[in-house]
Parts: sequence; C-alpha cells; structure tokens
Amino acid sequence: MSGFPWRSRLTIMFSLMLALMLSILPLPDLIAPFRPDWLLVVLIYWSIALPHRANVGTAFVAGLLLDLLLGSVLGVRALALVIPVYLATSQFQRMRNYSVWQQAFVVAGLVMLNKLLIFWTAYLNSETQVDYHYFWSIVSSMLFWPWIFLLLRKCRRQFSLT
Repeated sequence: MSGFPWRSRLTIMFSLMLALMLSILPLPDLIAPFRPDWLLVVLIYWSIALPHRANVGTAFVAGLLLDLLLGSVLGVRALALVIPVYLATSQFQRMRNYSVWQQAFVVAGLVMLNKLLIFWTAYLNSETQVDYHYFWSIVSSMLFWPWIFLLLRKCRRQFSLT
C-alpha cells in the first residue's frame, strides 16, 4: 500500500494530536505528577517504526505546538523532544530488536533526558527547584510503553502503514 502515503501521514498526525490532547488534559493534583509524557512516547514509537515519516522535524513541530498549548517559553519542549527523538531515530534498527520491556527501559532513559532538558532550561530562565515528584512521569511512561507500543503497532499493521 505504498500508493497511499497520505494514510501514513494522517495516522501519525492523528496519534500526535491525541498525544498532545492527553498532555494538556487537566488532572487532579494527586495524580498529575504521574502523567506519562504521552507526546514523547508516541514520537519515539513512530521514529522507531517509521523513521522516514516521523523524525526530528516532526518532533520539533510537535514540541512547538506543545509549548504553545502549555504557554511556556517557545522552543523549550521542542529542544527537549528533538534530542531524545534524534537518539531514538539514530538507533531505530537496534531498538527494533529489543524486547518490549527492554525498549521500555530505553524509553525511560529518553524520558529522563527530556525531563532533565526541560528542567535545565527552566533553571536557566529562573531559579527553579526540582523535587522528586517531577520524575514520577518517567516511571509511568516506562510502564505505559508496552501498551502504547502494542496499540500503535496494531494501528500501523491494520492500516498497512509504510
């Protein structure tokens, strides 16, 4: 089905828009620190599965959209998404050979890098302090990775995306 490249683009854009919505969805204060980094996890999946369709450029645009939606300094989350997605894209063949749980640990490392980049840029702009609640999303992203991986893989196979 390589004659339908629009199907791949629409599916990727829809999943990224859904991840953006989940990223800005208001949550109660008790569970807000446990929110997975939906956008980064979805970007990592697409950069591993279809690196020619979703790559660093896609991550940059998605990061700018997330900055606009969150009202943060423009470019902070774009930078914080580009670097982990670049690392995932550059090693996509190796990551494809890992089991889903091994991939989950790699995703946890990439989410930690994302969190540290966001904290670093926030610290440069103002005197921000970090507490342990800031890093709970790393654990939740790692635990959600197998289900996100299986769901997006099923979508990719069902729609024959290439």
